Amino acid sequence: MKPIVQISLDLTNIDEALETAAMAIRAGVDWLEAGTPLILAEGLHGVRKLREAFPGIPIVADLKTMDGGYLEVEMMGKAGATHVVVMVRAHEETIRCVVNAGRDFGVKVMGDNLGSPDMVAGAKRLEELGCDYVIHHIGYDERRGIAAQGKRMPNPLDQLKEVVAAVNIPVQAVGGLSLEQAIRCPEFGAPLVVLGAPLTIDADAFKTASGDLEASLRLICEKIHAYGDVAVGKK
Repeated sequence: MKPIVQISLDLTNIDEALETAAMAIRAGVDWLEAGTPLILAEGLHGVRKLREAFPGIPIVADLKTMDGGYLEVEMMGKAGATHVVVMVRAHEETIRCVVNAGRDFGVKVMGDNLGSPDMVAGAKRLEELGCDYVIHHIGYDERRGIAAQGKRMPNPLDQLKEVVAAVNIPVQAVGGLSLEQAIRCPEFGAPLVVLGAPLTIDADAFKTASGDLEASLRLICEKIHAYGDVAVGKK
């Protein structure tokens, strides 16, 4: 598949999120993500506003679903989300409910392996349970906590090739990537490139980063899209 650039709107104000989204779309971003902070702050209202403003753009609702999966997907699907996120640590019945609701409401399911004791096995489990995509994710708190102990922070690229090779569905790497690392994700076989905290959003304040973000994003999108087709599936 061709590389896809997604921006994570990890903001807590819908007006700022709409402004950032408009800038991102002008720069060539393909998908918008209603990040977890935006979901918590604005809920269905925020997703509806994004859908109204960008009628033809895929919208990922980063719900991080752990329970009540069917209803959450139904609500977000009716509000305009095209993709939702369920966690690998959820009970398998919850993941199945999310997948079933996705089929019923035309929503794609992204399974997130955050917190899995075996990240590769977690990715396989998500595929086996019917997820359409895998998010290979090293968490914000996990990275910061390990760094505070004076240890090297884990990075999604550490096991990205292994995760990609283990599944037949597209993979996205998330969590502490530098800009250069994010741009290289298609080289690892991961065609879904997410830009967000701390790349385009200030990770601590959850506010739009300063500087000429639109020009920078345009160059980033051009570079990622220039990779051409990325092979998806077990090698």
